[in-house]
Amino acid sequence: MTCPLTIAITTRNRADFLGETLDSILAQLPSSVELLILDGASTDNTPGLVREYQARHPQLRYVRLDSNDGLDRDFDRSVSLSSGEYCWLMTDDDLLKPGVIEAVLAEIGKGPSLVIVNAEVRNRDLSEIIEARRLPFSGDRVYQPADFDRLFAETASYLSFIGCVVIRREVWLSRDRESYFGSLFVHMGVIFQRPLPGAVIALAEPYIIIRYGNAKWRPQQFEIWLFKWPEFVWSFAGVSPEAKARVAIREPWRNPARLLLYRAKGVYTRSEYTGLIRPRMRSATSRLGAWAVLLIPGALANALALIYCSLVKERAGFRSVDLKNSPHYYGNWLPRGKLRVSQ
Repeated sequence: MTCPLTIAITTRNRADFLGETLDSILAQLPSSVELLILDGASTDNTPGLVREYQARHPQLRYVRLDSNDGLDRDFDRSVSLSSGEYCWLMTDDDLLKPGVIEAVLAEIGKGPSLVIVNAEVRNRDLSEIIEARRLPFSGDRVYQPADFDRLFAETASYLSFIGCVVIRREVWLSRDRESYFGSLFVHMGVIFQRPLPGAVIALAEPYIIIRYGNAKWRPQQFEIWLFKWPEFVWSFAGVSPEAKARVAIREPWRNPARLLLYRAKGVYTRSEYTGLIRPRMRSATSRLGAWAVLLIPGALANALALIYCSLVKERAGFRSVDLKNSPHYYGNWLPRGKLRVSQ
């Protein structure tokens, strides 16, 4: 039996956060909407936690896999298992604000191919707003199939966050997904492999609360954001170079300033240089520049980056969080009492 919307959560070993996410959803979930949890073989208390919620909420359907097949495959499987005409590919540690499900139901009633739900970003314990709106829109926007380049330029950066995607199920299933397994961005492959058949609605109101600094891919962020992401962005043949350039520099790893930032974050080490940078740099001069960044002490790089963030406000909140999570951050060396006072 079909329903208008399935909120499909793919999870693995996130019992510490999943309950809060479920509370934010179930408090506003109408009987016409399905909530599906696909568990990629969690080894923590996820099964027990979900059973407790199932006992109180019959709309919650739980599917546990025998093995972990990766994020992209699991999200694709969750769409296949969904009963909804639309699937909301929700994350397992972020929150929905009151009223958002009602708002999304109103938008999908117009028959679009995709609804993009805006978000605010908070720190890991949700106590501080880092960014009030990920999409800096003052009003909702509608993109038609002919607006493909504009859609990409204005929304692709935000769409790296899968939790904002509410997509028509038949559109998802009609498109190539397998080519994007392992990319970490299968949803973007589905959306941007060619223009969508119908309209895309982007909601300006930030209805989602993103918990920043909690992603499981953080140890791989150097490879993801300096290599995988730009290569992915530039892989779409149907998008103009101008639109791609608004989303990602083609080879950001060639920029010493970017390498210095990742050095400050504690994720650019000799291993990244040897495995990722050196094989791609043909000239000795360029290799020397990348190596020279490694010679800068991590604590010094971190301090310089924090000073830069205090002077340049663009994305300063995100960078400050990353820099304070770095092993090179000076606060990590202080006694606990002093650390609490300093922050």
